[in-house]
Amino acid sequence: MAKLEISNLTKNYGKVEVIKGVDLTVEDGEFVSLIGSSGCGKSTLLRMIAGLEDITSGSISIDGRVINDVEPKDRDIAMVFQNYALYPHLTVAENMGFSLHLRGVPKNEAKIAVEKVAETLGLTPYLDRAPKALSGGQRQRVAMGRAIVRNPRIFLFDEPLSNLDAKLRVQMRLEIKALQKRLGTTSIYVTHDQVEALTMSDRLVLLNGGQVEQIGTPMEVYKKPANIFVASFIGSPAMNLFDGILHRDVEQTFVTVHGNKILVPNCPKLTNGTKVKLGIRPEHLKYAATDSGNNIINMKVSMTETTGAETYAYGHFGDEAMTIKLNGEDAIKSGDKISLTVKTNLLHVFDYVTGIRINN
Repeated sequence: MAKLEISNLTKNYGKVEVIKGVDLTVEDGEFVSLIGSSGCGKSTLLRMIAGLEDITSGSISIDGRVINDVEPKDRDIAMVFQNYALYPHLTVAENMGFSLHLRGVPKNEAKIAVEKVAETLGLTPYLDRAPKALSGGQRQRVAMGRAIVRNPRIFLFDEPLSNLDAKLRVQMRLEIKALQKRLGTTSIYVTHDQVEALTMSDRLVLLNGGQVEQIGTPMEVYKKPANIFVASFIGSPAMNLFDGILHRDVEQTFVTVHGNKILVPNCPKLTNGTKVKLGIRPEHLKYAATDSGNNIINMKVSMTETTGAETYAYGHFGDEAMTIKLNGEDAIKSGDKISLTVKTNLLHVFDYVTGIRINN
């Protein structure tokens, strides 16, 4: 168990700065996900915590002790990799107990520890098998078991489920989260998959170009994205964003988009006539009883997709592309012209220039 603190951390490769002044505190027992697109720096940051990448400046501390110059093997951190990193010539039991062997733990004591962890992970029947005889999910369990058996202070996960099929990913993410809660070990999880991040994490850290865009609980980030980048990244399908002009009078604040009047939450920092970006999540648009009035959006449907439970429709509002997410039983087809409405409290307003969220 441990508290991890990262302060003004940077990483340069020559003249290229890939981690740009990251500040982050992970509380004892917390599960935090680092999420962002490929190349945003999340795996580099994880490797810096593990000691596999040098630090250019800043500090990393565990329970108040700076570990910048501490060797990886002495940080008491266990890492689970994307490609499992199992030794092919060793059995499951030998793979899981390898770190104990290196530390000189007596064989009988190591055997007991491995068997206990194997039982927790459902690996007892496979202890004498070689990794090549296991499925992808079983190999990932072995990799996790190798980390757990060390009883580390911090777990690091580097996209551990990306090599698994969709059904197995769902099963494994439930198992990882349940296991982490049971063990109570501080955990940092790197993923580009927002579903993994949203469903597993106590908090999310969204990275973009080596810097933090927002830190918050999954619902905080979903309901109140800090800027357009976060709004576009979190949510599937992505948030619709429309150009608009903000207006305010004594009684209300609204945005005009393609001639339509959309009432929005209060935007205290903006003056009348300011150009803004209006954000609407596809799942928050519903059929309207009329094609005119406030908060009405008229859409011409270009294409539809159905997953059975849900239907996705793609089209245009004015000359801007938009997506809606409806019930799978809703009858909608290409060429339809439909009217939609959205509740004011579900709308998002962003500064047109900076992209920063400006409504409460």
